Formats: sequence, structure tokens, C-alpha cells
Amino acid sequence: MTRIEFAKKGIITEEVKRAAEIEGAKPETLSQDIAKGVSVITKNINHDIKPLAIGRGLKTKINANIGTSKDRVSIEEELQKLDVLIRYGSDAVMDLSTGGPIKDVRKLLLRKSTISVGTVPIYEAVVRAVETKGSIAKMTADDIFTAIQEHAEEGVDFVTVHSGLTMKTIETLRNEGRILDIVSRGGAFLVEWMIYNNRENPLYEDFDRLLEIAKEYDLTLSLGDAARPGCLADATDRTQIDELITLGELRARANEASVQVIIEGPGHVPLNQVELNVKLEKEICKGAPFYVLGPIVTDIAMGYDHIAAAIGGAVAGAAGADFLCYVTPSEHTRLPNPEDVKEGVIASKIAAHAADIAKGVKGAIEVDIEMAKRRKSLNWEGQIALCFNPDRVMQWRAEIPPTESEVCSMCGEFCAIRAVEKALKKQ
Repeated sequence: MTRIEFAKKGIITEEVKRAAEIEGAKPETLSQDIAKGVSVITKNINHDIKPLAIGRGLKTKINANIGTSKDRVSIEEELQKLDVLIRYGSDAVMDLSTGGPIKDVRKLLLRKSTISVGTVPIYEAVVRAVETKGSIAKMTADDIFTAIQEHAEEGVDFVTVHSGLTMKTIETLRNEGRILDIVSRGGAFLVEWMIYNNRENPLYEDFDRLLEIAKEYDLTLSLGDAARPGCLADATDRTQIDELITLGELRARANEASVQVIIEGPGHVPLNQVELNVKLEKEICKGAPFYVLGPIVTDIAMGYDHIAAAIGGAVAGAAGADFLCYVTPSEHTRLPNPEDVKEGVIASKIAAHAADIAKGVKGAIEVDIEMAKRRKSLNWEGQIALCFNPDRVMQWRAEIPPTESEVCSMCGEFCAIRAVEKALKKQ
């Protein structure tokens, strides 16, 4: 039986108990939420990792994307990125490889990763079609489902499938007049295939086949937002909402079939529309876990898109988003290197933690209170232990002269904390 089937029968599994313990949640509540489809555990039955719970009342999770491209293939570097993202606290990793030995890279990541692994199977299906048949247009529906089946068998925990992109969505897109039509790579592949073949999206048309595969491996379906806005001007338009409505319908079908689902969201969104987008998803998709890319709140942050995404991610998380996909400083520019991955993870972790404080997630504000206490006592080792990048702070502290080691070099002998503490002790 799948997790949802166990939960619907009122059976609280050891896996749910362990996930609840990690979250500081009640197993009964988590099990009930899994049954309702408002929380999920992203763990394939063929992947030996600790269960990752995502959803209502739980800590806001983050994902880090890595993977090769045709222009840059280095398995060694991808493993370095994996080590970095795990070290700095990513909850999940997605392999978005489109170049080189794609299957080998995925299998290696699955073997090495201690956290949940996601993929976008249509990438591999497209690469194979181009290599063996000469074009995306010659790819078949079976090619797509074969790739999904393989990923599931190998132990992938969640897969992005752009099932909400339909011929109707494309027609809406044609009539909308967007600045940037489709920026989703998987979405672009499907649009090209659908138009050249004049056929409906197989991931929508044959959704039941997708559910059968997912159910066999307890694979979580991440229903992708192929029509997500690629710039602020296109945000929250009819094309995006048309796809979201379809995703809500598919989410209901998946829950009925006892298959776990998360919903993917934008994208580039003005700050004043971020909360609206979260509330729309929660309403249309009946509380299903929401997985957002950023959101990026300005289009002109090249080189600093991780900051723009962290701003949007904090607002989205506070509004109820459950899962943040990181963005690196090199977004829109090039494939990220290990340093980009580190900066992206840290920025996203900060956003997730800020969101958890706002949502009142158990244990979130307590960490900040402890940090304040350690600052009061000028406990530098304690402060460093709680920060997101201890190595950087230790390096900076090492530059301070020994005579000022108790304080920081900003205030030195005029340290406000120390001065006020001494003053208050005087009677």
C-alpha cells in the first residue's frame, strides 16, 4: 500500500512516526494530513534515506538543483555540488542533467545522496529522442513514460511532470500576448512537441498511466508549472491560472488514486503578488504542498538572483508555501558551480527560516532567542555554531586582533552590549 492508503485506513507507519519526530509534530496529525493530500513524504520505496515530510504545519523545506548540460559535463563537479548542498542544509536535490552520461549521473547521485532526490524525466526523454530520432517532434508518448518508469525504478523520490499544460493552455498563451511565452525547459519541450504533432500533452491525456507508475513506487508527483511567468509583467495572468486550475483537478485525481502530489509554482512575481499566488494555489489545489521557484521578485537582479529569490521565498513561505527551490547567483547566466550552489542554498535556508518564524513553526523562533542570549554573553563560538555559514564567520573572526577578541571590530571598546551590561550592574 502507498502512504496515502495506509493513512486513509488510519494506520500510522513507522516512517510517519520517524518523520513526525524529525518535525516535532504529532504522528496522528501528519498521517491525517497525508491522507488529505496536504502533506507528503518524498521517499521512493527503492531509496534508503530518512523520510522528508513537506506540507501543512511543517518546517519550510528547500531544494537545490544541480546537473550537467551539453556544454559542461563533469561528474566530479556534480558530486562536489551534492556535498556542498547537503553540508549547508538543503533538504532535497534535483538532478536536471541534459548532457553527458545522464543516466550514470543520476544513478551516482541516488547512491551518494543522503537526502530526497528529484528529477525531470522528460529531459532525458527529449535528449534520447534527439540523439536517436533527430528531433523532439519524433519523440513518442511511450518515450516519456519509459523515462518516468526508469527514474521510479532507480529510486527517484519525486519527479516533475508538466501535466497541467494542455492544448487549451497553449491557445490561452497565444491569445495572451506575453513578453516571455514559456521559460520552463520541460514546458518548452512539450509545447514544441504538441504543436508539431498537433496532439494533446500525454502527461495530461494519459494521467492515469502516470498515476499507476507513481503508485507502484510511492513516487511523489511534482505537478510542474510549465506556464510559470518568466518575468514580472507576465505574472498571475490567464495562462498561469489556466494551468493552475488544471493542476488542481489533477491533484484531486491523484489523491483519489492514493498518489502523493505537490504543486509547483512561479517563478517571477512582483512582491505584492507573492502572497496572492500562494493563496490561489492553496484554494484551487485544496491545500496541496506548494513548491515555488524563488519566487524572484525583480527581473534585474542578475548576479544576485539568489537574493531576489530569498526575498520572494520568505514572503511565499510566510504566506503558506511549503517547499522553496533555491536560486543561485548565476541564474539566467550559466550553469552554477559549487560556490554558486553554496550561496543559493544559504540564501534559501535564510528565507525558509524567516518564513517558519512568521508561521510559528515549532522550534524556529527558539533558535533566534538562543542566538540573542549568546550575543548578550559575547559567546562567539556559540553564535558561530548557530549561523548558516560558520566557516565564513570564523574566517572573519580570525582577522580581529587578540586585544579585541571579546568584541567585534565594529564597536571595539565601545561595544554597546558590554557597556550597557556594566552600567546596569551599577547601583
